[in-house]
Amino acid sequence: MIRPAQTSDAPQIAELFHRTVREVNAAHYTPAQIQAWAGGKPEPEKWLARLLVKRTFVYERDGRVCGFVEFEETGHIDALYVRAESQRQGVASQLLLRVETEAELLGLDRLFTEASITARPFFQARGFNVIEPQEVWYRGCTFTNYRMERNRLTQVPEPTRSVP
Repeated sequence: MIRPAQTSDAPQIAELFHRTVREVNAAHYTPAQIQAWAGGKPEPEKWLARLLVKRTFVYERDGRVCGFVEFEETGHIDALYVRAESQRQGVASQLLLRVETEAELLGLDRLFTEASITARPFFQARGFNVIEPQEVWYRGCTFTNYRMERNRLTQVPEPTRSVP
């Protein structure tokens, strides 16, 4: 089930983010980068503050948050994370579909994001184009990510879904 996030979801979102960076993104980034990105421990207060200013949706299964997406009214997708054990089950695709519905309701013509090395193939498979790679400085480390966008008129390929 996809639903708007509630402030009570902040601890689960914080833990999901922390673990996903350490377990999934670690395949594409160095240990120093992962430490800088994830931090030393989950930070529920950071995610609570974000919940108050962004449209956040969670994918919930059996009372547990399995993924979340942050979307801004400009069309910016600020975060999209899925638990390691829920990868390749359509969670991210369904969260992106919810964002697309919201964007349509807002009359937006464009969605855009800064995708990690890990997330770039996901967004490309859903019709996003790389505008440019960029180097971002965060907590003492440089990270490569990709400015990506998709216009409303872009033909969106049917997402492929692998089932374990």
